[in-house]
Amino acid sequence: MTIEEILSMEENQTFDRKSINISPKDLAIPIVAFANTDGGDIAIGITDKTKRIEGIDFETKKLNELLRVPFDFCNPTIKVGIEKVPCVDEKGRENHVLVMHIEASPQVHANQADDVFLRVGDKSKLQTFEERLQLNYDKGERYFEDKTVPDATIDDIDMDFVKEYTDKIDYGKSPLEYLKENRGFIKEKDGEIQISTAAILLFGKNPQNFFPRARIRFIRYEGTEEKFGTEMNVIKDVIFEGTLLNMINEAIAYLDTQVKEKTYLGPDGIFVTDEEYPKFVRQELIVNAVTHRAYSITGTDIQIKMFDDHIVVESPGKLPGLVRADNIRFTHFSRNPKIAEFLKNYKFVKEFGEGVNRMCNELEQVGLKDPVYHTNAFMLQAVIYNSKVGKTIVEKTADSLKKLAVAVNKSLIDSQKPTIGEKKSAIDDKKSAVDRIKSAIEQQKYNEPSKANILKVYDEIEKNQIFGTKEIKEILDCSPSTARAVMTKLRDMKVVKAVNGKGKGKYVFIE
Repeated sequence: MTIEEILSMEENQTFDRKSINISPKDLAIPIVAFANTDGGDIAIGITDKTKRIEGIDFETKKLNELLRVPFDFCNPTIKVGIEKVPCVDEKGRENHVLVMHIEASPQVHANQADDVFLRVGDKSKLQTFEERLQLNYDKGERYFEDKTVPDATIDDIDMDFVKEYTDKIDYGKSPLEYLKENRGFIKEKDGEIQISTAAILLFGKNPQNFFPRARIRFIRYEGTEEKFGTEMNVIKDVIFEGTLLNMINEAIAYLDTQVKEKTYLGPDGIFVTDEEYPKFVRQELIVNAVTHRAYSITGTDIQIKMFDDHIVVESPGKLPGLVRADNIRFTHFSRNPKIAEFLKNYKFVKEFGEGVNRMCNELEQVGLKDPVYHTNAFMLQAVIYNSKVGKTIVEKTADSLKKLAVAVNKSLIDSQKPTIGEKKSAIDDKKSAVDRIKSAIEQQKYNEPSKANILKVYDEIEKNQIFGTKEIKEILDCSPSTARAVMTKLRDMKVVKAVNGKGKGKYVFIE
């Protein structure tokens, strides 16, 4: 990890920044939260809000206090790795930033006050008594991926693929050393090598020799429902096997071939092609199923069921951890953290906790419903529909509309300023504002959700407030890609101007 990487990273499910001046008891909270959830990294010596580099080299006493936190302020003690990253501090001195690497723990940890926290997005959330009890249960279920696979030997591991992976993550030692020294993929006991479930699933030459139903099955049905017996309506039935990465790649590629496309002449005279489901959504459904399935359930496989009007992805196991159908968009808990980390390195898991929210945003952008989740005794179903649903722009107050209209008027609409003696009623002002906004937006051919997003951002941003994609992301509660798209539209409309000296990508609305 470099100082440039640390500065560019946003605080999220697995990353946080803290000042060297943080108190030990306050630092214990994110350490506990990371250990209880998916693990993570804490960069110390950088202010979390302004990203000002303080460094640690000239704060020996404070640094020693913070290094004791995993031992003195966490119960039970939390295993933390330490890395010092070279930097130049705010005073121009050669310095270092401390990075604490916290692994996901099989135990439930608390701080000195006996409070338990989970990492939820970029926050450390205090758990209730009931949530704490549930966490204890989930921790027990969580680590099936660490269990030893009977009869598996080192010959069952594809070392060439392990080498490919270690090269990808810039690991300098041999593939065998990586498996022994990282994540407990293989262990040595009484002179014998023990191979973990995760090692077989991720790096095995033939994982299905040990886990026959650890596979993905694609089934295409004719019509809108599943039929049986003499009315059976299966028209395609394809099975994907191999390592988890291989299955994901093949399933995604095959599903791409089954998705319908609609090509039509757009309003600007250029042909436009729309897919019935966004590509990211299709990919994320498959990745989530593989990442979070309960591999302890060996009697069935992951199934992708495609109908004329919807897709169902079935994955063995209930929603993991404290995730429920009503909080799944913003709550994350990996049943298989080692598998999740592996897939993140292949850019399938973009950011812990982001996937479902981004799916919802992308479906909304094309006028489709949010995914629907169902659970039964041992299976989770995720359902997406391809039928369009009506979308309306959120109504804004007359003041909000007028505010946006002023900026649009100055940039895109060639109109005259009213004379001093000109009188306009509030109703006329509002109508004129709405008309100007619609005119400006329609010139860009934006869809309805985009229009709503633009209005909301303009409504929330204060006069003369400097903002960027980070602020847009917070206002809209959307993915980084959606925030960037909104910012692009604002620039295209020429209602914002760049601000120099405040960091890259900072703007202010034109008044």
